[in-house]
Parts: sequence; structure tokens; C-alpha cells
Amino acid sequence: MSFKVQVGPPRIAIHQAMTVLVCDPDGQIAGDDQHGLFFRDTRVIGAWNASIDGVAWDLLSGGAIGYDLARVFMTNPAVSDIKRGTLAFVLSREIAGGMHEDLDITNHGGKPVAFVLRIQIQTDFADLFDVKARRTPNRGTVTTTWAPNTLTADYRNRDFRRGLGISVEAEGPPPRVMIGPDHDERTITLTFAIALHPGESWHACLRYDLTDGDETLTGPLGCAEPTDSAPAWRDAVLKIATPNAAFQQFCGQASDDLAALRLPMTVDGAAVTMPAAGLPWFVAPFGRDSLIVSLQAMSLYPDFALGSLAVLGQWQASEYDDRRDAEPGKIMHELRYGEMAHFKLVPHTPYYGTADATPLFLIALHEAWKATGDAALLDRHLDHAERALAWIDTDGDRDGDGFQEYQARAPGGYENMAWKDSGDSINHPDGTPVRGPKALCELQGYVYDAWIRVAEIFDVLRQPDKAAALRAKAAALFEKFNATFWNETEGFYALTLDGDKRPVFSVASNPGHLLWSGIVPRDRAARVVKRLMQADMFGGWGIRTLSSRHVCYNPYSYQNGSVWPHDNSLIALGMRRYGFAAEAATIAHAVTDAASYFVSFQIPELYAGLTRDRLSFPVRYAGANVPQAWAAGSAFALLQAMLGIAPDAPNNLLYVDPALPDWLPEVTLRDLRCGANRYDIRFRQGESPEVLRGDPATVVTGIRPGAAPR
Repeated sequence: MSFKVQVGPPRIAIHQAMTVLVCDPDGQIAGDDQHGLFFRDTRVIGAWNASIDGVAWDLLSGGAIGYDLARVFMTNPAVSDIKRGTLAFVLSREIAGGMHEDLDITNHGGKPVAFVLRIQIQTDFADLFDVKARRTPNRGTVTTTWAPNTLTADYRNRDFRRGLGISVEAEGPPPRVMIGPDHDERTITLTFAIALHPGESWHACLRYDLTDGDETLTGPLGCAEPTDSAPAWRDAVLKIATPNAAFQQFCGQASDDLAALRLPMTVDGAAVTMPAAGLPWFVAPFGRDSLIVSLQAMSLYPDFALGSLAVLGQWQASEYDDRRDAEPGKIMHELRYGEMAHFKLVPHTPYYGTADATPLFLIALHEAWKATGDAALLDRHLDHAERALAWIDTDGDRDGDGFQEYQARAPGGYENMAWKDSGDSINHPDGTPVRGPKALCELQGYVYDAWIRVAEIFDVLRQPDKAAALRAKAAALFEKFNATFWNETEGFYALTLDGDKRPVFSVASNPGHLLWSGIVPRDRAARVVKRLMQADMFGGWGIRTLSSRHVCYNPYSYQNGSVWPHDNSLIALGMRRYGFAAEAATIAHAVTDAASYFVSFQIPELYAGLTRDRLSFPVRYAGANVPQAWAAGSAFALLQAMLGIAPDAPNNLLYVDPALPDWLPEVTLRDLRCGANRYDIRFRQGESPEVLRGDPATVVTGIRPGAAPR
């Protein structure tokens, strides 16, 4: 019998929309870490503790049973005259708007027992940025009151308000409530005196209502058995069936993770849904992250792209604001709702420190149109697209040399403004940081791809002059980029140009995105693919962010040698675009294998870039977000790479170009959307696709016109 190490963080995390609970496996919130109940970027509860006669309960098992549900099983220690293990304590939580908490205790002993259950709660009201930085400022005031069965904690700092209401329903005598000690209105203690005969049970429920200004979100009502909301999502989205159990579970968990990260938003009075980036820190609207997830998951749920385009178009910058790195036409990076953003103590109102979100917006617009066939989508976002194109030509190209560069204008702004946005991620081969405006290689590829795609949009909108101009600019960029960034000796592309326009030839994963963009000439693609698959880059669990031969390599770092599933998925798409199906499938297999080691196949944001051997397993990065949207989205991008899925809904066609590997000989897709059509298709290795539902005449085996690189 073989054993497999299960890797995962020692915590429980559940959430819905912008309400997030992160706690210890026993359901407690210790108060000295970064856990808590968060609501719209404010930690409402910073500590939660349950005890019996002043002693902690013993944990048996606990975990999330859905993205919005958790259950913890505990028993009593030896206290007073109660034998250890006599009582069963089940703590259940559900999040939907606010939070509902069920407390159930059963006496499994042979004699009556009496004890005190104490729940101590500390209302925190700390801003998310303070929590992340482990700061404890005291900006506002908390007023706490207790009325019959309801406790209210109200936090105010001038015109900023957050509130917590806790409604209590319990069997037996009502709880004794203490606010304090020492008039500390942030600490609340509920004390329940409980007496149980053998076989008797006691039940209480606490409902947590959350307030933002004048708006209150109530917790789930009643004490009924919580229901899993995931089935409705699963019915609506793409479903995948395959004999490969690991890939099946990987895709299933990835779908559930993306369901968990749905972020409901309102744009011009209409409800839309976009993907949040990840739990626990990034449950907020993002530019780059939401767009990449939308592209990865287009076959799963194209509505993500529609929501992302709507929200990001609404927040497209219209003026210069150096404090927020805003420039006219630029797509935002991150929008926050907490106290620090409210008082402009952070620039995330929104912050625009991203150089790649703007071309990615254009790529997502084109791909969403291809997936939905909705011509009105183009009219709705035409102004946003033209403003984005103008930004690419002006502030995106800071010095007018035809390449995209970035450098923060904001004091304390991001040093790096592409997906590798940590301050130490872009370095020369000798390890010194690259300084000055940086022209990262993938930015050039994104812009090239965006220009080609938007040219097709202008064709449809009957603006041939604009289409021709974009194609001419794309052709010029193609030539100049390949003349400037190519390293003939290495058979690879420069990571970036530095502030003096010198190529930086550090070997990293970034050039893999060039294959995805199509800016690599066909006669160079094989060398790029070969370099990415060498042992210093591909360690067996995926392609590393940085070569293991580089002086900055650290497999446990954030972006200097770790493995990011989303990075690998885009590289795999690029490899398949150039016909390297075996290499794309190898990456897909590596990431799937890695996913199989994580608890419930829930693949994290990143993991260590160690070399795989027969005794190794993926090692988690301590601060990785789980679930994380573009990590989950990688499952569907990898599937797309192996099946060659390319919708062309405007022409009522669906292109497929399957190249299944031996480890995945069969895949069946159900409810694959392409415009108004839904398809069920079975793919078998070495056979033509079998259309089980939908018009077979609209399914074309081959590459979608315009998708092939030069």
C-alpha cells in the first residue's frame, strides 16, 4: 500500500462574497495571529474562544465542508467531576452575508452533569492592512451594548462605521453577559449554565450581523441544517468527467474554489459577478488577477469575464493621480473598502500600480466576445478599449521607444507592476536588482496580442483604418521585440530591459508567456520550449519562476524559484499554440500531480520549486492564498491546452484540436458554452471528438483562424 503526504495549511477558512472567516482547526480565533472574521476589509472579530469551566475543549476533528460551511467536533477534558470524553461539542458555522453559528453539546455519560460554557469574543475592527502588517492602531471607538438576546458593537471613526450584532437563542436559562473587563468594550463574554441528564443535548445559535455604514448584512436565519450552495453552481458551469481520478478531482475542486471566490458587484444598477483573487487577503476587485482568471475559466464560466470587464471598465482611470499611479485609460490594480482606504491612508481607492491589466483587459474583451458572440459587448466597451489603446501608446510607453515600461510615480508605489510584483523578483544575472523603468518581456507580448485581437474587433465594427493601423503597429513591435530581446546564445528571451535599455538575460518563466501571446517566431519556438523544459526550470512539479542556476534562486521564495500553477497554465497554452502538445501535457501532468498532494486537491497560489524525486512531495509556501482564483483557474487552462478549445460564437462555431496524452486518454465535457449553444463532447485519445449534444456541424476540429502564430 502506498502512502501520500497530504499538504495543507493548519486552519479553517470559509467565506461568501466579502465576508471571510479564518480560524484554527478547533474553530478558535487565538487573537495573536492573522485569523478572524473579516467583512469588507475590516476584521470584525479578532478573537473567539470557547471553554468548559474555564478549560479549553479538546479537538477531535474540524474542517470546512463547503466554501461557506465548517464543522468542528470537540469533547471535554477532565473537569470538575466530569470524566474526559463524556461530552460531545459540535460547532457549526455558515456564512451567507453575515454568519450563523450552532453550538450543540450532548451528554454521552451515565450520570447528570453541570458545567459552564463560556464564549469570549473580542471585537477587533482592525483594517485589513493593519492585520497583515501586525499593527494595532487605535483610530476609532467601540460602543458595546446588550439588550435582551442581542449584543451590538458599533465602531466609529468620524464618518467611517462598522458594526457587529450578535443575536443569541439558547435552550435553558439565558446567558450571562459581561462587557469588559475594565470597561474594555471590545471584549464580550457569554456564559451559559448548562445541566444535562444522560443522553440529553443542549443547543444554542448565535447569528452575527455585519454593518457597513447604513447597510447591514444579516447572518443566516434559523437553526436548520446548513445547506451546501455549490450544487446550483455545478449545474450551471462546465462539467468534466475522465477516468483519471486525479485530474477529475483537481478540476472538481478548482470549480468549487472558483464558486467560492465569486464576488457579487453592481455596475450601473446591474448585478454582475467577477472573481476575487484569493483567500484570505484578496477578496476584493482586482485588475490583473480577475482578468487572467476570466481568461483561464472562459470555458467554465464566461460570466466571470463579463463581470470583470464591467467592473474594471467602471473604474478605468480618467485622470492623472500620482499618489495612486493613475493615468488616463489605465485599468486598476486593486480596490479596497476598509478604514485605511476610506481615509486615504493607502492608495487602494483604487490603486493603479499594474502595467499589464490594461492590455489584458483588451485580450479578455476579445475572448469574451468570441465565447459569447455578444456584439453588444463590443459597443458597451468600445470607449474603454479605445482609452486603453491610448494609454498603451502614451503612458504605457513612457519614453516613446515602442516598448511598454513601468515605474511607480507614487511614493511607496510598487517596484514591480507585472504579475511578479514582489520587490525582489526582477534581478540581473549577478543578483543585483534591476532599477529604473523596466520593459518586461511579457508586457510586450500582451500588447502585441491585444493589438491583433482589437484589430479584429475594429473589423467587425466596420472601422478598417483603425484595424489596419493596429496590425501595422503589431507587425512593427513583433520585429523590434525579436531583434532587441532575443538571446541567440541561450536560445531564449531577455527577462526585461533595464532603465538603460539593456537586456537582462536572467532565465525566468516570463518568456513562457510570449508563447501564449504569439509574439515568438515559429523558428524560435522550439528553442524557447526546450529551454523552459530543462532541469533548472522544470523541476518535476512545474516550471519554476526562476532558474535554479540563478544566484537569486530560492525554492521557498515568493517569486524567485517557486512554482505558480497559473504561470504554468499560461505557458502550457503557449506551448500548445505552437504545436508542442507533449510538453504542454507534461506541465499539466506535473501540476495535477502536485494538486493531488494538497488537502482536497485544493491547489494553492504557489508552492516550493524543489526538484521532484521518488521521496519528495510539494512543499507549501507559508503565506500562500488558499483557495486562490488563478491557481484554481489553471485546471481549466491546462484542459484547454490539451483539448485545443477555442470558441468562435460570432460565427456559430466551436473549434477543438485535441491532443490527449497517455495519462489522460479520455475526457467528456458537458455544458460547454459557446454563445447560445451548449455542448456535450467526448474526447478519446487518437479518435475524432464525439459530439453528444449540440449540432456536430458547428464543431470544427482544427485551429481557430487567426489563432496561429506567425
